[in-house]
Order: sequence, then C-alpha cells, then structure tokens
Amino acid sequence: MGLGWRDVGGTPGKRTGGSWYLLVTLLLCGFWKAHSQTDDGKSVYFWETGPWGRCMGSDCGPGGSQSRAVWCAHVDGWTTLHTNCDQAQRPSNQRNCFRVCDWHKDLYDWQLGAWNECVPVSARTFGAARQFTCSGGEEGIQTREVGCTLKADGSPAEDAICEYFEPKPRLEQACLIPCPQDCVVTEYSPWTSCSKTCGTGLRNRVRSVLVPPLFGGAGCPNLTEFQSCKPGACVGPEGLYSLRVGPWTPCVLTQTRTARQAKRRKGKGQGLRERGGVKDPETRELIQKKRSRNRLNRQDSPFWDIQVGYQTREVACIHRNGSKVGRNLCIPRELPLTIQSCVLPKDCQVTEWTEWSSCSKACADPESPRGNRTRRRQVLQFSVGEGVECPVLEETESCEPPGGSVPPCASYTWRTTEWSDCRVDVLLSQQDRRRTNMTGLCGGGLQTREVYCVQANAELLKYLNNLKEKDKAGQTQRQQKPSVPPLLSITFQITASRPVENQLCMGPFPNRSQLCQIPCPIDCEVSPWGAWGPCIFENCNDQTGKKGFKLRKRQITNEPTGGSGSCPHLVEAMPCDEPSCYKWQLVSLDRCIPDDRKQCGTGTQLPQVQCINSNGELVDRSLCSSSAVLEPVSCEVPCARDCVLSDWTPWSTCSQTCSSKTVEGKQMRTRSILAYNAGEGGSLCPNSSALQEVRNCNEHACIVYHWQTGPWGSCTEDPSTAPLNTSAGTRPVRAEVSGLSKAGNLQRKHLAGAVLCKINFIDVIPSSKMCPEGPRPNTMRACQLPCKKDCIVTPFSDWTECLVSCDSGGEVVKRKQSRRRLVIQTPSNGGQDCPLVLEEEKDCEVPKVCPGFRYKHHCGPAVSCRQLDGTQADISECLKSAKSMPAITQRCQLPCQDDCQLTNWSKFSSCTADCVGVRTRKRALIGRSKKKDKCKNTQMYPLSETQYCPCDKYNAQPVGKWSDCILPEGGRADGTAPMKVQGDIKECGQGYRYQAMVCYDQDNRLVETSRCNSHGYIEEACIIPCPSDCKLSEWSNWSRCSKSCGSGVKVRSKWLREKPYNGGRPCPKLDHINQAQVYEVVPCQSDCSQYVWVAEPWSVWKVSNVDLKENCGEGVQTRKVRCMLNTVDGPSEAVEDYLCDPEEMPLGARESRLPCPEDCVLNDWGAWSRCSMPCTRNNSRVRTAYALRYPGVGRQCPELSDREPCSLNLNCFNYFYNITDWSTCQLSPNAVCGSGIKTRMLDCVRSDGKSVDIKFCEELSLEKNWQMNVSCTVECPVNCQLSEWSVWSECSQTCGLEGKMQRQRSVVQASQGDGRPCPSQMEQWKPCPVRPCYRWQYSPWSECRVESVVCGHGTRYRNLSCFVSDGDGESSMVDEELCSSLELAVNGDKKIILKEACTLPCPGECYLMEWSDWSSCVNICVKGAGVDFGSVQVRSRAVLAQEPENLQLCPDQAWESQPCTGGECFQYKWFSSGRPNSSRPVVWCQRSDGLNVTGGCPAMNPPVDNSSCDPPCLMTKSFCSEAGMCMCEEGFTEVLSPAGQLDQCAPIPVLEIPTAGDKKGDVKTSRAINPTLPSTIQPGRTGRTWYLQPYGPDGKLKMWVYGVAAGAFVLLIFIVSMIYLACSACVKVHRSLKAQESDANGTAVWMGQNSHEMVYTCPQCQELAQSNSS
Repeated sequence: MGLGWRDVGGTPGKRTGGSWYLLVTLLLCGFWKAHSQTDDGKSVYFWETGPWGRCMGSDCGPGGSQSRAVWCAHVDGWTTLHTNCDQAQRPSNQRNCFRVCDWHKDLYDWQLGAWNECVPVSARTFGAARQFTCSGGEEGIQTREVGCTLKADGSPAEDAICEYFEPKPRLEQACLIPCPQDCVVTEYSPWTSCSKTCGTGLRNRVRSVLVPPLFGGAGCPNLTEFQSCKPGACVGPEGLYSLRVGPWTPCVLTQTRTARQAKRRKGKGQGLRERGGVKDPETRELIQKKRSRNRLNRQDSPFWDIQVGYQTREVACIHRNGSKVGRNLCIPRELPLTIQSCVLPKDCQVTEWTEWSSCSKACADPESPRGNRTRRRQVLQFSVGEGVECPVLEETESCEPPGGSVPPCASYTWRTTEWSDCRVDVLLSQQDRRRTNMTGLCGGGLQTREVYCVQANAELLKYLNNLKEKDKAGQTQRQQKPSVPPLLSITFQITASRPVENQLCMGPFPNRSQLCQIPCPIDCEVSPWGAWGPCIFENCNDQTGKKGFKLRKRQITNEPTGGSGSCPHLVEAMPCDEPSCYKWQLVSLDRCIPDDRKQCGTGTQLPQVQCINSNGELVDRSLCSSSAVLEPVSCEVPCARDCVLSDWTPWSTCSQTCSSKTVEGKQMRTRSILAYNAGEGGSLCPNSSALQEVRNCNEHACIVYHWQTGPWGSCTEDPSTAPLNTSAGTRPVRAEVSGLSKAGNLQRKHLAGAVLCKINFIDVIPSSKMCPEGPRPNTMRACQLPCKKDCIVTPFSDWTECLVSCDSGGEVVKRKQSRRRLVIQTPSNGGQDCPLVLEEEKDCEVPKVCPGFRYKHHCGPAVSCRQLDGTQADISECLKSAKSMPAITQRCQLPCQDDCQLTNWSKFSSCTADCVGVRTRKRALIGRSKKKDKCKNTQMYPLSETQYCPCDKYNAQPVGKWSDCILPEGGRADGTAPMKVQGDIKECGQGYRYQAMVCYDQDNRLVETSRCNSHGYIEEACIIPCPSDCKLSEWSNWSRCSKSCGSGVKVRSKWLREKPYNGGRPCPKLDHINQAQVYEVVPCQSDCSQYVWVAEPWSVWKVSNVDLKENCGEGVQTRKVRCMLNTVDGPSEAVEDYLCDPEEMPLGARESRLPCPEDCVLNDWGAWSRCSMPCTRNNSRVRTAYALRYPGVGRQCPELSDREPCSLNLNCFNYFYNITDWSTCQLSPNAVCGSGIKTRMLDCVRSDGKSVDIKFCEELSLEKNWQMNVSCTVECPVNCQLSEWSVWSECSQTCGLEGKMQRQRSVVQASQGDGRPCPSQMEQWKPCPVRPCYRWQYSPWSECRVESVVCGHGTRYRNLSCFVSDGDGESSMVDEELCSSLELAVNGDKKIILKEACTLPCPGECYLMEWSDWSSCVNICVKGAGVDFGSVQVRSRAVLAQEPENLQLCPDQAWESQPCTGGECFQYKWFSSGRPNSSRPVVWCQRSDGLNVTGGCPAMNPPVDNSSCDPPCLMTKSFCSEAGMCMCEEGFTEVLSPAGQLDQCAPIPVLEIPTAGDKKGDVKTSRAINPTLPSTIQPGRTGRTWYLQPYGPDGKLKMWVYGVAAGAFVLLIFIVSMIYLACSACVKVHRSLKAQESDANGTAVWMGQNSHEMVYTCPQCQELAQSNSS
C-alpha cells in the first residue's frame, strides 16, 4: 500500500521527509484521543468467579458441597452491581463435591502411567523437528498419565481426593534423546591366501563389528572384501565335483520298531523264555540273576520314556557352482553312513502349579510387613535326547498376612540385669596397678551389668494363643466376664523373661558399664579446745555439795557422715572445790579517792561489777547474792613531791595449764616509776623488786575426765517394741545400715552401746561420778533395718540349635547344645542365694546317617534318588540338593557274536606314598567271553595294568604378605575383672604372624600343601608393644598458706616421670612452660590473730639531761617486743618476727620528759577512739589521760585529751569483703575421681588493700550473699572398652593364593577423660591355607569333521577336562579325579555340550564364517554429561567366498548383540597424516583407546593433508580446508595476522545464560558450532553461524528472551512518549497547512492497490482549526 497526502484537487502531492513526520504525528494524536472507545454492540460487563472453597459436609463421601464467590466486573477491572451483568449467564456458586476423610487414604491412590516416548523440545514447541548437529543427544520431554483411582477396582476418581493426602505427581519430565549411533567396525584383517592354487580364485579380508547401529544410526558396512587372484595356470583338468553330506533328519520311529516295542511291553518278564538263542546254562543263569536284580532296582515311574528311532541324511555330488549332479561324477570312494539310530526326543513335562502356600508372615510386623509364599510343580517326565529341558519347579512371591485380625509378630528387645555394686578398684586397676591399698576407696567408680535379648511380647502372644485355642474348642460361655477388656487384665507373674539369641535384637546395644559414685565419708573435724571455765556445780538447780567441775569445750567444725556420733568427745571435765554457778565480774575500778577528803595520800577505789553465769553471760544481779561482794581496793594518790608509779599491768598468761608436785603455774604483773620523789619530804620510790608481783595459778591437778563411747552395734530388732516394728542393737558398729524398709513400712530401731568415764585417755574409772552427767552421750539411737533382697534369675533359655554336619568320612559329627540363665538381681541383707547352676549342656540328638541325597543308576533305563544310606527318596529332593543328574542315555556299540566283551577299567588303586610301590587297575571278561579261548589271551586282552606310583617332586615356598601379629587365643591379663576393658584383655606381648605356604609339583602345578609336609603356614614370633601410661609422681605436700592474715593460696604439684607411648593413657594438662609439672592450687585462710606482738613493760627511765638534784628531765624508755603464737589461753611461745604484721608492731623505745617534783604526772595515753564513718577530715578521733599526781602551786597539768583529724587510709579505714577464685575440684583423700567440691574464701580487706581480721567486716554487718562451696566433678579416666575378637570369618576365596580370613572387634565404650584411648587396630587378618583351584574347562573345538568326504554337515568336538590354577595365573590340566567333588559345570553353566553340528564348505562355496568373539563391552554414553544409555557387546559373522562366479549366491552377513555391564565410554575422532611421495593424506577414524575403526566419527568433512596449504597449517587446533586455507577446529576461532594469514586459534568465549525456571542459577552454555551451510563472507572459506536457543530443555522460554522483550517494551514506551510530546506540535502543523487550500484540515490518505482511498482526519487538528478560524 502507498501512503500520501491528498490536496484540495485530490491529486497526490510529493512525499517528502517532512510529510512522513507530519502524517505519523497526526495518526498517533488521533489514537491518543480515541483510546477508550468501544463497540456499541458489545457489553462492557462480565461475570467473574473465585476459586472453589473447601468441600464441607457432615458425612464422608460424595454428599459434600462447596461454594465459590461470583461477582460482576467491568472490563477495566472494577467490581460493579450484579444487575449490570446478564443474569442468564451467571455461573453457579455451589456444586456437589466429594468430602474427603482421613480413612479415604487407604481407599484411593494415584495411578501412575508409563512414561511416553521422549519428544524433542523443538518438535513440541514448533510442531516439527529442527535440523541440528547432534552432539551427545537432544533434550526432550516425555509425559505420562496420572489419575486418582479407587484401589479396589481401579475405577477413576476425582483428583481432589488424592490431592488431599499427597500432591499430584509430575506429568512431565526431562529426557535426553541419544544421537544416532552408527555401526562401528574394526580394520580389515590381512588378505587370506588365494582360494585356488591355480586358475582364478579369490582372496578375502574380513572385519568384525565393534558397536551395532543404535538409535537410527547407519547400518554396518560390508564385513568382507574380495580380491581376485591368479596363482598360475592349471596343469590338467580342474576338480569340479565334491561329495557333500547333508544334515541328519529328525529322529523318527519306524512302524515295525514301534510294534515290536509294544509287543515287548506286553510280554514283559517273559523275554527270557521266549528267547532261545542263549543255550549256555551258565550264561542263562547269569542273565537271569542280572535281570532279577535290575527288576528289583527298576523304578516303576514314568519319569523317562526312552524310545530308539532312526535318522537319515543325504549324500550328494556338488558342482563347484553349487548345483547338484549325478553321484557318479564324484571320485569313487566309500560312501558315509546315511542312517543311524537315535533317541527320540521328548520334552520335559511338568504338572500344573500347586496352590500358593500360606504366607510365611502370619503376623503383623510394621517394620517388615510382607512375607513370602511359594508354589511348586512336579516333573511328570524328564527330557530325553534333544528335548526341551525342565522349567523352574518352584516360584516365590511376596505376600501380606491374610485377614484383618492378624496377631502381632514376636518382637524382641534388650534387657539388662541390675547394675553391680559400684567398685573403685576396677577403675583404679585401669590407671595405676602399683596401688595396692584398696581399702576405704570412694568417689568415682565403675559398675557393670549383663545385657541379653528377650521376646518383648511373649506373654501377650501366649494370651492370644490361649484365646484362639479356647475359640477352637468351642467354648462360647465364660465363667465370668472380665470387667475390663482382656488385654488390659493381664497380670505377669514372671518378672524375668526368658533370654533368646542376641541376633534377634536389632536395636542399639545398651551400655554394659557406667560410671558411678561411692559417697566419700566425711571425717569429723573439731575446733581447738577452749579455755577452762570456772568451777561450777554440775547442776545449778541442785547446788548441794562442795564439789564441782571445771569444763572446757570444743565444737564440731565439719559435720561427719552418719552424724556426730563418730566424733571425738567434745567436753572435758576437771573436779574442783567451791563451785559457783554465778559470780561477780569486775568491770572497772573507780578513781582513787584519798581518805579524809585530802588532796593526796592513801585512799580507796570502788569496784564496778556485774553478775555473770558460768558461760560468761550477764544475768540478774540477785543471782549473785550468795557470792561474796568485791571489796574496795586500797590505793594512793601521790602528793606533789611523792614518787609516782604506774597502774599494774594485767596478769600474764599462766605458765602451766595445771599443777603437779613438780610443776606449778605462775603468772606475773608489773608497774613502772613515772616520776621520782623530791629530795626531801616526798615518799620514796620502791626498789625494783616491788615493781613486780608473781602469784600461783591453775593450781588444780592435771587430771582431766571425759566420756568415752564405743562403736555403734548392728541394727537389730527391739523385742520390747516388736509390735511397733522397731529394733534395737548394741554399739560395736558405729555406721548405720542404709536400705529399704520391709513392706514399705518405716521401722525404727535402737542401738545400745558402752559409755565409759575415762581419765587422761589412759585409765577407765570404774565409777562414773568423776564425769559430769550433763554431757554424757546417749547409748541408744534410731536406725533403719533394710529389707531382705532375694536373688532373681531368668528362666533357662531354649536349647541352642543342633546343626548337623558330617566329616570327610561321611560320619555325623557329634555336637553339644546348651542353655543358660542370668542373674538379674543379686541377693543382699540375708536374702535367698542364687542357684549354683546357671548353664547346662547336653549332647545333641543327631541322625545316624548324614543328611544328603544322591542319584543312582538303574537298568531300565532310569535314575532314582537315594539318601546317603541308600534309602529311597523322592526325585524332587535330588533336584533341589544333589548334583547334576547323570546322563540317561549314551551311545554304545553292540558287540558281534565273536567279539570279546570286557568291563570298563577300574580306577587305579591308591598309593601309600609317592615314589613307593605300584598301583593297579583291573577289568574282567563278561558273558560268553569268559568261555572263549581268544578272549583269555592276556596279551591281546589284558585284565590288569600295573604302573609305578608317581614319583612327583614338590617344592614349598612362601607366598603373600605377613599377617598381622596375632596373640594366642584366650589371653587375659586379669581374670577377676568383670568386664572386658582394654587393659584387662591381653592386648600386648608375644604373638605370632603367619605367611601362607604354597606347594608346587615338578610341573609347577599347584597341589595340596600336605604334599610338602606343611600345615599351610610359616609362623614367626612377633611382639605387640604394650602401652605405657603417663606416669606422674605422687602429690607433694601442701605448701604453707601464702598469707598469714586472710585468704591466700596453697599449692601442691606433681612431676612428670615418664611420658606415654604405644597408645598409653595420656598425661593430664601439663604446665605450659616446661611441660613437666602439674599444679593444684586451693585457697586457704589464715587467722589474723594467730600471731600477735607482745610488748614487755617499759624499762626504767634513762635521763639524758639529768638534774642530779631533782632526778628529772628528758629521758628514754625501752622495752622488748616479741612475736608470739596466740592461743585461747593467750600468747604461748615466741616465733619468728616475720609471722606477725610489721605494721602492727608496737614501739620498742620512746623519748619523753621525766616529770620533776611539783610537776603534774599523767598516766599513759588511752586508746584512740574509732573514727566515725565516712572517713573525712571533718571527723576526728580522741585519746585521753588522767592525772596521777596533781601539780604543785603555780603549776598546771597539760591537756588531758588529744585530738587528730580522721584521714582515709592513715588512721581511718573502710572495710569490704573480697571473694577469692574457685579452687580446683577437691576430692576425698580416698577418691580418685567423681564428685568433689570447689571452695572459695571470704576475705576482709581494708581500703588500703591490706587483708585484716574478718571481725572488722563482721562488726560493720556487711552483706555477704556469696556461695562459698559448689559441687564439681572430676571426670573419671575410663579406659576404652572393647568387645572380644569375633570368630575368624570364612576365607575370602575358596581357593587360590589371595584368600584371607578376618576378624573384628568393636568399641563397646569409648575412653573418657584421661583414660587409655582405643587402639587403631580394630580388624585383623591372616592368610588362608592355600588350596588349588580346580575347575572343569572345555578344550578348544576341534576342526569340523565330515567323516571321509570333502564337505557338508559334520560335527566338531571338544573335551571336558579338570584344570588347576592358583586363582590368577594360567591353568594346567590334571587328573579328572581331582574335580570329582565339583559340580559338573563350566563357568556356572550346568549344560555340558561336548559336540555340536558344523558345516565344512565345499570347494567354490560361499559361506558364513564362524561367529567372532564377543567384542569388549562398550558403554553408550554422552562424554562429560553423566548420561548413560547402557552397555552392549556384539559379535558378527563375515562372508567368505572362493569362486568369483558364486558371489551372487553368498548369504548375508550377520551380527548379534547382547547387553553387558562395566563398559567403557569411548570417543571417536578423525586423524590424518601425510603419506610419503603422495599429495593425498592418510585420513582415519580412531577410538579414544587408540583402536582404528570405521564408523563412529562425526558426520563432517574429514580433515585433509596440511601439506595442501601454503604455508602449511602448523598452529595448534588448525587444519587445512578443502579450499586450501588454514582454519580452526570446532570451539576455536581464527585470529588473522595483518597479512591475512592465520596467526592463532583462540577459544570461542562461552555465553552463559541462566534459564528461566532455574532458581539456583543453573548455567546453560551456548557456544558457536560449525555450520551446515557455507557463508559468502569470504570466498573459499567456510563461514560460521551464531545462534541462541530461545527455548530451554523444558520447552519454556529462556530468561534472556524475557529480558529482550522487556527491553523492547521499554523502548516502545520511550517512542510513544516522544510521539506524545510531538503531538503538541499539531498547532504549528495546522498553521503551516492554513497557507494551503481551504480544506487541508490535516487529512491523511492511504492509497490502496485498487485505488481505494481511506481518509483519516486528526480530531485535535480539526478543533484547533475551528478555534483558529473563529
């Protein structure tokens, strides 16, 4: 069509570029305006529906209903009123449906159809297959039918029913259509010699098929190539005729023969009387006996029906051209037989199949729900002659138990005995065998148990069986209906199940050992003794008498196991006089008040007292009314000129805790001179002796009394309270016996014991009056008497199975069977003991004769089946278990009347030894031959043969590798250990390794090793090194606590003595510095008041500035300061000064001024008051003093108080708790592992970082919520536990040199902690005794024999011989007797064929060769794609011709293929090379294994010689094209030099495009490939075609297609937008048109081929024109 503008006159104007632009603009502007217009006849409303909802209904099945939403919608997508849509076309919103329930799952299922043929994706997409170059295969899709069906009858159902339970299976799947595989053949063989020695003949060369044509590939080419040959001219006439023998006809019976046999069968048994030919009485008698014996042995069975017939063949004279001629033209010779006797072939006949047997699975088993059932058929008649052999006589198929009420199958589960007692010595024996002291061990240990298999539901099956028997007996009425269902009312009386074979339990094997814990006893720990208390009455409520006791006590700091009864005594007593329960305690003395109200002089001090009891507690003052009141103390206030003395110091600690005749306790106090008296008038200072006082103390005798208790007795019943189930006993045994109480009742018992009063741990006082009654221990306490526990054993297991086996002599081997029972609960607390017999054994009941069957020949002919003892058996038994059935018929030769008849030779007698003596064989004359003289000629017919015993020489030599080192059987290091742990079973020491011996005879044939006087092995001693564990030293002693005050640490260590080797127990984690030491660090607490500074009184003043007259002035005082051990009685002995805190050390010297007379004298400053918290400079502390001597007139006393500000960490401190780190896990001293405890300490720390006494923090009532102890576990080092070695496996090979026996063991429990690891050797092997490999083997076929003629149908033969080999090497033939024990079969084929028909071609005949050998197995695959189409092998028959004239009569060549396994995937490639002195190259196809073949290479132009290109193509991947230009191979592109010549072949880049449906980013490859059509880009060059497949292998568009479409759509939107902007130029267009004629209003005209005009006017342009005109 044309496009143009129409002017006013209607003639087309010139089409310029501007006119095109204007036309397109006007056209699109019109479309933009009219975008929403619709046809008047079409509705804009339509019905829309939603998806069907869920099928609802009250009943399951087809009675349900489902609904969906229906609405009216506009074409633009919005919803409107229903009335706008046509009501007549409204869809239904409800329908009937099939409501699916869960039980429908058993009724319906998906029916899956077979996959259809694979269709190429291209053919499915475009409707026809696309031509392409096949490279491995074409992607395709195959479909199938899938539908929901009813299982019962297969009727179809709705898919929604099956989709309710399982998604619908896929309907399509990808497939690969393999490329056509052409026939591949080998290269030709060399030319044969000429078929004639003169004249014109033929030479042949043949080849065989390697791969058959597959998948539509090209057929096989000719396998034979012919070439005429002329050796020379023939001299004389050429032989033209040959005598040819034809094949034998089928065997038939003659009519006379049939009648004669029928007559013989009718007169059976009378033949001897009818025959009169035998006149010799002896012969007649012999025949009669033989017939009688045969009649007894003959089987009246129709298994065999043997008939002898005859068959014929044709003998003809054949011309060289293949035509028959008269027999007289052939050279006269003796004609071969044309008739012979034969056995009429009879096919095997069998009965119909019996009914299927009942299913072997007669019970319900979820794990294996299906069983098997069989059916059989019997042989009616065995095949005879060339008849068809018998088919399979037994079939088996899987089945399910019939019926709905199928009882459950027997299920088996593992059971265990109770755990044995926890034993630590077992664990210790694995670690350190040097430790001999095993008493008192505790902590982690091991306990063991036995594991056995039982039938889990035995009682249930027994109950169901009883119900079944009752139903069979017809008991319809029960005596009493059970109130609950029967299965719920079963009571099991037997608590122990009968053990069965462990092989029946399939679940995981329970652990036979586990770690356990023996609680370690906690020893009682007590504090040091406290100070002696005052002398008090034993009972303050009864204060009669004048005797009392002084007591001292100690407390239990660690509560022991079993209560405080095992602690030592906590109270010691000492008799005393004048006891008192209450006394006055001096608190302080008031200031000294002079008498007569004087200022100085003698006076008194009033005591301030309080009333306390014997425990030092404040009580009411009235209780001390009977005690003497403390009197005022006389004192003296010095006058101004008097000597001034200090106050007395407190009395020192008593030097002795008690007194005796030789030792008395003393204590001392001192005072010092503070100021000297004046020269005259003042009281004098006393001498030095008066400054010290000494008094006796602790004057009581050193006699201490305490209550001594004996150990607690055993817990026994208390007869006085027997009805209350309580017990009592004596106290010889301290520990309580724990256990269960009788019958669930808690029984209270009492123990009584001896309590004695003891003096000084030596003497026992007969009278207990010397010990106070208050702290007297109890002699009775409650205990719990455990119940008795009887021994529980399982019932005896069933007797083990008796397997019948026979020795080499055919005698039954006698065996034993056993049964056992296990102890599942050991007795305790006096319970019933276990029985002594846990295992029983008895002889097996075995048959007298070895089971087995054999065939036996009979006259008749017939073969019967007999047991080994000769008893008759059914023939089916021999068919199942005996060897191949012996032949029923064989060819024989009837002797003529004058022939001598002899039996066959017997076997040679056995030789007693090699090279010693002779061996013989014999035969005998039979029948009339015994009477004939010529038969008695032993020269002609020897009856015996003798030969020397073979003198074979044998050579023994080792073969193979040495076995593993194997320890002797039954070696155990320690038989007392109850379980098999590595370390208990002997795993090291001296063993033996074995190497097989092989024995050869002088012909290098393998013979039994006994011929070489060898038992088959060389033994050699070997050593398995014993594992040596890591050895550490014993723990060192604990070091002293690192701090003398507060919390510190103490350390002990172990040193490495010997590293582990040979798989010994590894060392624990060693020190990271020297790898040699193991540390253990625990926190410790030191009492801050354990060591104190003790200062002696100040010395006398040493005045430096002495006023001799006044004896006063500046001076120095000194004193001794010592560090002493502090006890409850005070400092006791001096120790090293470093043990005390140096910061707390008092001053040892001080400087001061000695007051002069008349001066004020003050006492020493008192202690500083405590700073109030917080420590700030605003607070202060004070110390005070008071005047001992007031000053004279005009003089004053200094300040009586001293104040200083509080300063943090100087004189004021904050205190807080500090928690230490956790210690290592601490065990009891008698434990080696298991549960322990980790501790940490609470320390009081001063704000300057110094640890102080805990009392400072306690006085502040600081919060402490830390847990100080936590339980922990030290992992027990358990050695690897192994099972025993299994029995040796059967030999991996029944014969040969490579046979091995293996045995295994498994890890029962892996090692834990630092236990000895499992050894690496879990399997051992040793060689089997070498046995010769005997087998039946065919000899090669003989040449085809056609008797005495030249050609025709003949027979070829082969022999069956016994061969021996060593399994891998060549075979050697040996005597057949050595294979007599083998089944008569060759490579598993029991059908022995020793002869077969063959054809010997006649001269000049064209014929087929014999079949070639089967080719090697070839895998049909796609290299690199992982796609396999199976493997195949092939053989072929080529044609051989002898006469050129007969080529037209040649038969067709033949090949046949069969599937195989294990084929190799080959590739085929063209190769070429230059040929010397020739311009033509040598081109051939080669397989990837290097074999030159024909066929298989890709269908493309084969490469040609590079020599035709100038310059030659020497670059890699290049070749010379037919046009004489260098080009690159497939997958490479040409890179040209500036001169236009090939520079290199570069790989073609691969474009990787992900497919649309592959979410995982699967990458497909698109590569340039060789074209099929040449390109015209460059003359003489083959062009390349690039293409991209728009469709993926699944038939869907690829992702890049959508990308291109999206890009095109964006481009279209861009163009439309630009045109829309261009529409705004319509005004300018209109103005330009206004200059033309009047009706040029923007009109576009299409001019069609028929001159028809279509006018289109832009509406906007018209509006613009009208507006402009107005």
